[in-house]
Amino acid sequence: MVGSLGFLFLLLAVFRGVAVPVLLSLALAYVLNPMVTFLAKKGWSRGLATGAVFLAMILIITGSVLYAIPVFKLEAAKLPELFRRASGELVPRVEGLLGVSVPQLIRQRTAELGNQASEILQSAGPVVAGLAAAFAGNTAHLLAALLGLLVVPVIGFFFLKDYPRLIHLAKGLLPRWAVGLISRRFKEVDEVLSAFVRGQLTVGAILSIIYSVGLSAAQIDMPIVIGMITGFGNMVPYLGTAIGLLLALLSAMLAWQGAWQLAVIFGTFVFAQVCEALVITPRVVGHKVGLPPVAVIIAVLAFGELFGFSGILLAVPSSAILKVVLKVVLERYRKTSLYTGQGAPG
Repeated sequence: MVGSLGFLFLLLAVFRGVAVPVLLSLALAYVLNPMVTFLAKKGWSRGLATGAVFLAMILIITGSVLYAIPVFKLEAAKLPELFRRASGELVPRVEGLLGVSVPQLIRQRTAELGNQASEILQSAGPVVAGLAAAFAGNTAHLLAALLGLLVVPVIGFFFLKDYPRLIHLAKGLLPRWAVGLISRRFKEVDEVLSAFVRGQLTVGAILSIIYSVGLSAAQIDMPIVIGMITGFGNMVPYLGTAIGLLLALLSAMLAWQGAWQLAVIFGTFVFAQVCEALVITPRVVGHKVGLPPVAVIIAVLAFGELFGFSGILLAVPSSAILKVVLKVVLERYRKTSLYTGQGAPG
């Protein structure tokens, strides 16, 4: 398994130009395969099930984009004013709630940071537009990027349609004496990988909806942005929730209408955490053991540094393989005389 992983990265180094579209296509096929397999078991043909899943995915993505673009545009337009208001209104409200006086130095630094953040955000638009124009000016890079994005759904469709055939072909290339063992090991890899990728993405999406609806009911600024940050930030336990709660409280203080807002915010976070622990994660992830979030972050940084964007795409699958390999190595080590001490000199 380790040798196959090394051979894969060698291929990426040689065929770097086509690696990213192919990897994105494989990832798309892997994520959507359970839905196609479910429809196939219900009597649908593999091709019809693939077409139906792809059509549903396109409709969902198109609808989400059409809804999200104006919403995020409106939220982004609020950011400069939000920082400016924070610098002038946040400190007095903290003083009023806590009943203490904040030193003048903190007042000055808060005002300076708010103004600087507002200026940076206002100037970010022209800078991004300039970078986009510079990139578009290089026709070769622009065409390559567009072509790569366009072929991903096409290749992904055929990968998904022929997914069982590809798996059967891969098994057919294995030595006959090792088929059973290697199949069991890669089944463990699939359980680890699916628990993290499919499970965490699904849990993050559901939590984002819960947080966004709850924070919108609290009538604070940027509820959807904070909801998505908190929902998908749940992949890093406690950190995402803490950041989301802090942002929600700051936003509530800037749009203060009464103590009921705090009650709605805390109620939303408690409700989301209880649902995640008792309902969402048990039903979506089940008892599968995924990857520790810290291990994923380290793997993304390490593989990204070594292999670029292709390494980032392969960081999670590689971590799943290495986790299974390490588990087997530890099991073998615990059976050796070096670990048990049997036969060792007294």
